[in-house]
Amino acid sequence: MSTEAVKWAMDDAPMLRTEKGKPDTTARHVLQALAEHAHKDGSGAHPSLLKLQYRTGYDRRTVQRAERRLEAAGLISADGSVHGCIRWRLHLNVQRPASDWAELVAEEEAERAAAAERQRRSRAKRVTHSDDVTVTDAECVTKPDVTHSEYARHVSEARDVTHSASGRHALNATRTINEPPQEPPGTDGAEVGDHSDPPWAALPLAPIDHDGFTLTDGMRRWALSTFGPGLDLEYETAQFLDHFRANGQHRTNWPAEWQKWVRRSAKYASQGRSRRPAAEDGVVPFPSGRRSTTDDRVAQALAIAAELRALEEGNPA
Repeated sequence: MSTEAVKWAMDDAPMLRTEKGKPDTTARHVLQALAEHAHKDGSGAHPSLLKLQYRTGYDRRTVQRAERRLEAAGLISADGSVHGCIRWRLHLNVQRPASDWAELVAEEEAERAAAAERQRRSRAKRVTHSDDVTVTDAECVTKPDVTHSEYARHVSEARDVTHSASGRHALNATRTINEPPQEPPGTDGAEVGDHSDPPWAALPLAPIDHDGFTLTDGMRRWALSTFGPGLDLEYETAQFLDHFRANGQHRTNWPAEWQKWVRRSAKYASQGRSRRPAAEDGVVPFPSGRRSTTDDRVAQALAIAAELRALEEGNPA
């Protein structure tokens, strides 16, 4: 085996091309197998077809067709025969053009640039721009009897208490607190919350983030006109995003899926209110009709409060 012939077959010999312009890797492999049996000057390569088949893994006709293509390209030529095997001469003077290497380098640089552009676009989808943030007038979305704290933030908490004015149990009674606000992490992708990156920013994007779901002004107006200010739109949107980020599902129309989510949430909330039984003293009993000790204490407190209000108004009961 000649090192010079093998190096020429692997690196310096011209690369043949198929009819579609792709590298002819079959002919290249056969050429390298012939070079392993050639002398230093490229002569004397006469391996049998069986050896070439064993070396390359190709069938007999594939090897013969590759030899004909190499001969037609001027890389090898027949030089007699030895024991019934064709003796080939490899033309080591035929060199590969330098443009082949330059083309590969250009393709590699173009692929890197394309990958960097895809990464830049992916990061841009996760950024919420200030021009896209909607400022909503509080008077348009807040009920008149709701009190705002000094931080101008409406806070709702789920509490198992009884509303004293309406005389009914308010499971989700609204109250105002004056403690310093603790802002939740921003909701990425729906343009609500702050501009900080969420904890999952380093993870692969879910389909809803990759598609670029955005909560628009039109969607806000639709929710307000359809369900009124009682719907916590920010909470429902955050739940919607978390749900589809968790299961990784894809939807062809994310705004329509978001509308369906909001309708379903409003329906469940309405059904919960309609099923809630009323009580004369403002306390809701258990489904079995049994009342707890806490319920009795709340009822007594409400009765005392009613007597005090009657005394203040000058109308003792």
